[in-house]
Amino acid sequence: MKRWIALGVGVWVLGMALAQTPAAVEKMIEEGKLQAAYTEALMLGNAGYVLAAKAASYYAGYQAGDKEKGSWYDRAEEAAKKAIQADPDNPEAYFELARAHGRLAQFRGILDSLNLASSVRDNLNKALKLNPRHAGAKVALALWHFELTQKGVGWLYGANGGQVVPLFEEAIKLEPQTIIHRVEYATALARMNRKADAIKQLEYALSLPAKTYADRKDLERAKRQLDELK
Repeated sequence: MKRWIALGVGVWVLGMALAQTPAAVEKMIEEGKLQAAYTEALMLGNAGYVLAAKAASYYAGYQAGDKEKGSWYDRAEEAAKKAIQADPDNPEAYFELARAHGRLAQFRGILDSLNLASSVRDNLNKALKLNPRHAGAKVALALWHFELTQKGVGWLYGANGGQVVPLFEEAIKLEPQTIIHRVEYATALARMNRKADAIKQLEYALSLPAKTYADRKDLERAKRQLDELK
């Protein structure tokens, strides 16, 4: 009996030794190994839930087909909620929950996802309360204001079109070399009929080096949008 117990403990210890570290999972995400990163992140338990949510959202946004996007955003939501339970003071947990809901709303259509609007706003505000310099949360909040006011329902949720440009500018000032911030800003500027400003942001984005898989995908998007505007 003792031998079986010892063997079981040994297998468990070996499994723990072979498990990925948070840094290793982050590297997998940077390399675009998103499904594997999601699985490995969940195996980390409390230390991996934020990474699991990030990997799931990235997979839904960059790699998943339309039929599976919704289920992957659901996975991101579930992991983000577990991250909040594990550490209610982690701004990244609230940001990932807001990202999952925000991207799901974009996928389904804003008017078909108004039930998510308050969640996105509230979780972004929580992230920014915990980390006022969270550039990603500022970009996401700018998009939240923009999308709701563009659809004419901003007044229902307190969205303010006057907050869009200042939030984008604050985010870019904090992280001027982050490609996705400029691409999202350019998208909003183009829809505001500020074509020259949009082109300027896209050209700057295309001058930046791609350090991750997500960067490469965002640069592809920037190139497409620039071609459409010129």
